[in-house]
Amino acid sequence: MTTPLLADFPELAHLLREDLEDLLTDPQYLQAVFHSLDRVKTLYQAHAELGMANESIANNNLRLQDSLYQLRSETQEAFNEAKSLEARWKEIEKEQKEVYQRFSPQFLLMRLKHSTIAQDDASEALASSFINEQMQSGISTPNGGAGVDEFIKEFKELRKVYHKRAMWGERWSDGKIAWRSD
Repeated sequence: MTTPLLADFPELAHLLREDLEDLLTDPQYLQAVFHSLDRVKTLYQAHAELGMANESIANNNLRLQDSLYQLRSETQEAFNEAKSLEARWKEIEKEQKEVYQRFSPQFLLMRLKHSTIAQDDASEALASSFINEQMQSGISTPNGGAGVDEFIKEFKELRKVYHKRAMWGERWSDGKIAWRSD
């Protein structure tokens, strides 16, 4: 006789009808027959192997746990140090930009123009001072020639520096001077 039960479980084909009815009424007999089936034995064997493999993996993970925590801690420290260095880099870059700004072509041209004006003012102040001294002390004195020579030498030097600066400023404004960007 072929039934859907026997088609699905051919291992039960050797059991009599009374044995099959006992399977339904006796839970211990059902458990005994169930655990004797090859499919169930294979399933339990696979379950046991998976359990042992899982236990082996868990033991390996536990063995590696301390070194992984240590590595995580070192990685976190390295990351924090990198962030700190990145912040420091931005500060240094800002300071460098401020320092380099004093050497930018626009800033240098401005300083040249200011120093040219200051040089002109200094030479004019020297000339005014000399004229005032000459007017107060009289036009000619016996030692006046030495004072005039000294004035001329000093005034000439101041004007020479002024004209050099004025010439460089003019050339720069005309675009005849190019600054390297490196």
